[in-house]
Formats: sequence, C-alpha cells, structure tokens
Amino acid sequence: MTTIYLIRHAEAEGNLFRRAQGHWNGKITPLGKKQIDALAQRFEGVNIDAVYSSDLDRAMETAGALLRGRDLKLRTTRELREIHMGIWEGDSWGNLSYKWPEQMYNFNNNPELWYVPGCESFDECARRMARAIENIARENDGKTVGIVAHGMCIKIFLMYIMGMPFSEAGTMHHGDNTSVSLLHYDAGKFEVEYYNDNSHLGELSTFARQQWWRNTKREDPSSLRFAPLNPRDKREGDFYIRCYRDSWCVAHGSDAGFMSSVYLASARSHAAKDPESLLTVLSGDEPIGVLELDPKRGKEDNCGWVSLLYLKPDYRGLGLGVQLIGMAEAYFFQKKRTAIRLHVAVTNEHAIGFYHHYGFRDLRIDQGVASDQILMERTM
Repeated sequence: MTTIYLIRHAEAEGNLFRRAQGHWNGKITPLGKKQIDALAQRFEGVNIDAVYSSDLDRAMETAGALLRGRDLKLRTTRELREIHMGIWEGDSWGNLSYKWPEQMYNFNNNPELWYVPGCESFDECARRMARAIENIARENDGKTVGIVAHGMCIKIFLMYIMGMPFSEAGTMHHGDNTSVSLLHYDAGKFEVEYYNDNSHLGELSTFARQQWWRNTKREDPSSLRFAPLNPRDKREGDFYIRCYRDSWCVAHGSDAGFMSSVYLASARSHAAKDPESLLTVLSGDEPIGVLELDPKRGKEDNCGWVSLLYLKPDYRGLGLGVQLIGMAEAYFFQKKRTAIRLHVAVTNEHAIGFYHHYGFRDLRIDQGVASDQILMERTM
C-alpha cells in the first residue's frame, strides 16, 4: 500500500490577481510563502519517502515545504499540471464571466458541458491525473509520498476516484491553497481518508479572504473586468479626465498643474498604438476606474510603464486594486518585459503603502510637475 499526501500549491499571483492560471506560470505571493512555512510545520516529524510536483513554479516552490529537513530530491512532471484552459489562460475571471457566462457556469457547475477553444476537458484532466498519481503510487509501493499539484485538477481527480459525476461539481468545494488530502493506494484502487484539509493555515487561509467559493455558482462578484477605453469618444474621454483629475487631487491636494488636454492627448496616443493599453475598469457594467499603460516607455530597460492606475473612492480599500496590477503584468508579460514601473507622488502616502504592500520597491526620486515623484518597480 502507498500512502499519498496530495497538496494544492500555496497562493500564487493568479489567485491574488483573480486570473485564470491554468498553465500560466505565476509566482508565489508573500502570503503564499507564509502558507508554505505553515505547511512545512504541519509535516514536521511526518515520514515522507519521496516528493513529486507539477513542473510549474508555484507547485515546485510549495513542494519545498516537504523537502525541509529531509534528504530528498524533488521530482517534477507535466502530468501534474493544472487543467489547461485554452483561450481562457491568463485572462481575468471578471472578463471570463462577462464574455463567457454560460461556459463559466459550466466550468463551475456542469463541467461535462464546458468547452472553450484549446481547452483540456475535465475527463482528459481526470485521466491524466489518475495515470500520473497511480504511476507514482506503484513506483513507491509500501512508502509515503507527497504530491503537490493544483486546485482544479486535484478536485477533478478526487471526484474521479470517488465516483462522483462531474455534473455534481458544484456540490464539492475547491481546496484552499496548501490544503491537504490523504489517500491510500492498494491493489489498483484509491481510498480517500480525508480531503481539502487546511487546518494548518488559520488566519493564513486564502479562502478566508475570498467569497467566490461560498456561493452555489462559484462566481466571484469582486472579480473586475477590463474593456478598451476610447478617449476620442466624448463620454469615455470625459470619464478618463474625471478619473485622472481625481487621482491628481488625491496625490497633490489640488488640481493645480493638472493639464487635461495634455493627458487626454497622451491617452489618445497610447490607445492608437494599442487599444488594449488604455482600459476602463468595470465592476459588472459599472465603470469604476482606469488603467493606462504606455506600450513603449521603459522598453529600453525591459520594463513596462503604468501611466495611471485608478479606482473610484468607493472602491478603494477593498482589496481590488491588486487586480489592476495583475492586468498590467499580464499585458507586459506578453511583451516579454521583466518588470513594471510607475511614478508615485511623495505626498501620496496611501498609494506608496499600497504599492509597497504588493511588492514594489523604490528606485529613486524624480522631479515631477506638482511634486517630487518616487520611481517604483515591481519585478515580474
């Protein structure tokens, strides 16, 4: 008999940014690193003979928790990767829910009907995972192994070996980051002792900060969506200027020095180069902010440049702003940039704290129009 601890990876950028990760190779977040420490503490004194993981970074780093204090080598395989989401890969859950409402419902509740171009079906994922884990179990007969994989593929695999039809997917909870399932494999059969246990996390739980898994549709109303903003349209151009003016006032205490015609012209230039570089941020159908990216600035330093990151006052302090950082990173990742940069007024203490919290570091002080500016950078 083989004993198997099947573990979901720690919180990664896709979880934080509310984006479909799949095979997208996002990094572990600061919270995720604390979750890995908690996982390592949980397994102190537990016998582990071998450790396996998906070959994606977030799984491999999480598997490091099981290697601590053990003279073991991590073994990786593509067969333990997350389900491949086809054209959904890397997009925001807010965009996907808006563009693909029926398929989003199917993904969460009736996956036998889920299909988008390029995707891996739930059945294909289940058979892949079962094949991989069964091979590991046979190679380690009589031993105890740790396996680190991903949330949806673990759920699919557990349903498969427990004989649950995928049509009942909505009734089975997703596992929290670093949640643990204990399985036994003997004579060609899996037995589940327990699954999705996150008792080692306490206040470090990702799910404690999220709501999507609590409702029956498994949809997250806090997931934002992004749509191209046309600054030549009067209504959209006026919205852009209102947002930029408010951002300026928050940073500098007044709109002194704010030149609407200059910034509108710059926005039109960015949108002309790439419509996806100037975005309206929406909660459902309500415009709540603007994200403006400069497609060319910073290219010589292999960096992407954020010209404006803005949310309306009622939407600040709710943990939503990080999704705009995620959108900026996704945009510049496609352009093969390795970092994103932006300026923050030295007087804007709230924004400085926000950016520091999400991994930006200060590079230098530059002179600005209304005040000195901190040049900040976040590596991707």
